[in-house]
Amino acid sequence: MQQINEECGIFGIRTVPAKPLAHTVAAGLTALQHRGQEAAGIAINKDRTIRYHKGLGLVHEVFSAERLNDLGEGNIAVGHVRYSTSGANTVSNAQPMVVKHIKGQLAVCHNGNLTNSYELRSRLELEGCIFHTTSDTEVISYLITRKRLVASSIEDAVRLAMQDIRGAFSLILMSPAKLIACRDRFGIRPLCYGETASGDVVFASESCALDAVGAKLIRELDPGEMMVADEDGVRSIPCFPERKKDALCVFEYIYFARPDSIIRGCSVHEARRRSGAYLAADHPVDADVVIGVPDSGLDAALGFSGESGIPYGIGLIKNKYIGRTFIAPTQDTRDSMVRLKLGVVSSAVKDKRVVLIDDSIVRGTTSSYIVSLIREAGAREVHLRISSPPFLHPCYYGTDVDSAGSLIACGHSVEDVARITGADSLAFLSVERALSLCPGYSPDSYCAACFNGSYPDLIPTVANKDRFDDITPGQIP
Repeated sequence: MQQINEECGIFGIRTVPAKPLAHTVAAGLTALQHRGQEAAGIAINKDRTIRYHKGLGLVHEVFSAERLNDLGEGNIAVGHVRYSTSGANTVSNAQPMVVKHIKGQLAVCHNGNLTNSYELRSRLELEGCIFHTTSDTEVISYLITRKRLVASSIEDAVRLAMQDIRGAFSLILMSPAKLIACRDRFGIRPLCYGETASGDVVFASESCALDAVGAKLIRELDPGEMMVADEDGVRSIPCFPERKKDALCVFEYIYFARPDSIIRGCSVHEARRRSGAYLAADHPVDADVVIGVPDSGLDAALGFSGESGIPYGIGLIKNKYIGRTFIAPTQDTRDSMVRLKLGVVSSAVKDKRVVLIDDSIVRGTTSSYIVSLIREAGAREVHLRISSPPFLHPCYYGTDVDSAGSLIACGHSVEDVARITGADSLAFLSVERALSLCPGYSPDSYCAACFNGSYPDLIPTVANKDRFDDITPGQIP
């Protein structure tokens, strides 16, 4: 597995009057499919009753037209696509997480990872809570439900629960009467708000999902902000007035987000082109053609070509019927999927000095394979340029690398990594350049902990993906 991969995509909509919403949510989730390909789910609220369906697979695999029609009409709906950075890939861990309690029902969709979830869950179990999944989302659901028993409203319960949880959490929740969206105090994961021409309120991980359902982007939620949509309209509630720092994950620009999305008012496509231009300026090379690794490397390759004057070429073709390699359960399977996933256009690279642009190197295995493919197709030289800095530290906020031992750059120099991958030369984007991909924002307003080790929030005492599988009450921290 080469790429670091993000956990989930979330979507929610509120409309008046009630109408069939499942097809709309499915369209939004399909636009967010790149954020999670293991499971999908949709929940719809009609007359204060929540109906839902979820399953393993892509959106179109989980939801046939008949299944979408069966969900019926409603005036609020939420949806989720999942990649499991915590908890096993099972139907029980798929979202939305729907719970019933004495004050009604609640459906929760979560993107990110909590850094104190192990401690919270352990204590909740000692207090009598019974868990049916191994995901952070059930911890969040329990906390909100417990707060709701004493809070005057669901939004107050959510606000109180947000005080207890740490790490990354963009949430979209549906109560019997309200659609609620909120971000953690640092805004690590993206979340945006839009409206349709008819006045429907839409929340989504990325603006590309708003586009998919005909909604206009109004703005992004601020870090630490909650937005509530109900019969009185849309209102904002600041949940962390003492908040002092923003820390959007900079890797959203480099890899996670779709290139047609807008984050912080900045086009993701333009940010990636800018990364390629920076690479060309900082690490020039004599070459005949620039090619990108689909998909995230393509925009950076265009930027490198434009800055360097070296012609851009289409050298790698992606099989559109093979999903992202990270969804495969084992390394052997992932390696086989890479072989199926990419093909080389021999005429574009034969007898040429090639600049190969990719978005990252994590373990190095996929990069090695792609370099070998280019050489086998007849390239004279292969110069590898990476549109992100080296990964030197684990991420605890919603990606699937939870230990430094998984990262090739931790134990090897740049020259060593070049030798391991088989490239004639190798260069990475600098951290400083990565933090300037979106003009107008301070470098200290991002989380770049995977590159520089500066974590904006608590790091977990127990961080492994399966941390909930073997909780021993007598050893609770």
